[in-house]
Amino acid sequence: MNFHEVRFPASLSFGSLGGPERRTEVVTLANGFEERNTPWAHSRRRYDAGVGMRSLDDVEAMVAFFEARQGQLFGFRWKDWSDFRSCKASGEVTFEDQVIGRGDGEQTEWPLIKTYASGGYDYARPVKKPVSGTVLVGFDGIVLQEGVDWEIDLNTGVVSFGEAPDAGVEITAGYEFDVPVRFAVDAIQTSVASFQAGDVPSVPVLEVRV
Repeated sequence: MNFHEVRFPASLSFGSLGGPERRTEVVTLANGFEERNTPWAHSRRRYDAGVGMRSLDDVEAMVAFFEARQGQLFGFRWKDWSDFRSCKASGEVTFEDQVIGRGDGEQTEWPLIKTYASGGYDYARPVKKPVSGTVLVGFDGIVLQEGVDWEIDLNTGVVSFGEAPDAGVEITAGYEFDVPVRFAVDAIQTSVASFQAGDVPSVPVLEVRV
């Protein structure tokens, strides 16, 4: 996949609009009941990068980033300020934030996930773009040392252990993460006059599967 491991300027994504999107197919039957299904196992997020523009310098920085990605061609990292930690938004990352698996004595690699729970149901979101220097990992309530006990692939979000965790061992992790995205358009329209009057360009950004 064409992807640049570079983050869209976080100062420009702050204040942007966006969030998760689902695709649900709804069929209404003759008796009025519905059948609902989805072809997507995971949600897809959309954002508007233009909302964070506050000055002409911001617009220039955004255009430079757009040109370097060649429009929709190359993906990049995006900081979703409303959801970028393994813990609650008001909390601090700890190694016990998320349960990412249980050892079986054989498996040595585990992908990072973030679980969203409500009303007795939950959804496990794959986390593919952890942020360097923020990942913590533990076994059964004991923190482990990076580079000695485990390694993290920052491009895929996979944690690797030198030795397979024993059967039944609870593997936990905490981290900050980015969303893999691309620009959803190949053209950006800006105007000095309209921007100074309070208008901002619309720059849609779309999550990509990696």
